[in-house]
Amino acid sequence: MSEHRSLPSVPRHIAIIMDGNGRWAVQRGLPRVVGHENGAKAVRACIEGCAELGVQYLTLYAFSQENWLRPKAEVSGLMSLLEKFLHENTAELVAKNVRLQAIGRLTDLPAPCQVQLNRAIEATAGCNGLTVILALSYSGRLELIDAIKSLLREIELGHIDKAMIDPETFSKHLYTRYYPDPDLLIRTSGEMRLSNFLLWQVSYAEFYVTKKLWPDFCKEDLLEAMEEYSSRQRRYGAIHEG
Repeated sequence: MSEHRSLPSVPRHIAIIMDGNGRWAVQRGLPRVVGHENGAKAVRACIEGCAELGVQYLTLYAFSQENWLRPKAEVSGLMSLLEKFLHENTAELVAKNVRLQAIGRLTDLPAPCQVQLNRAIEATAGCNGLTVILALSYSGRLELIDAIKSLLREIELGHIDKAMIDPETFSKHLYTRYYPDPDLLIRTSGEMRLSNFLLWQVSYAEFYVTKKLWPDFCKEDLLEAMEEYSSRQRRYGAIHEG
């Protein structure tokens, strides 16, 4: 980031739908996996930018449940890229005081990915700067179903009464129970949809959509999104005068 422009407010938690890797590659006549490789570079730049600007949490939609339906070769390439990214960047995350976490149905991942992911999470556990949360084998709808099942178990065990269930109680049974809800949701590639991402958590998030494809997203684009966020007045359903 060439300069640190003053921001009136910095979002505590940014979530990003990283879209457009495949299209980026196709536009250049390259295999889709090359788009994913360049998307990994954008991930590094975004992590660095968030750490520099004082963001506390960054959630990246890295691999959805629906992505398992893609061609086997592409899925295999994505899993290999994830494993490689974690292996090559864990030491740098530790050096920059970045803690890594993950949400989703993580046991769906291939065993080598699970091992590398757990190693990275353990290695960065003592870091207290930016927390990066990878959404892997993630589905917003399945997260809600898993939360309901968890609540039902608690009720059956007598740990809670169904009359006690409110939004705060429900949130404690989501994958994201340890993190605050996102303040800003960024989506690349110009698509105007949530794609089954953090359906409960983004209820009051500010949305920012850019037509840039994810591999082209850089620190300056991140700063532009944060400046746009700073210019908005968050109402949370209420009316603010003036």
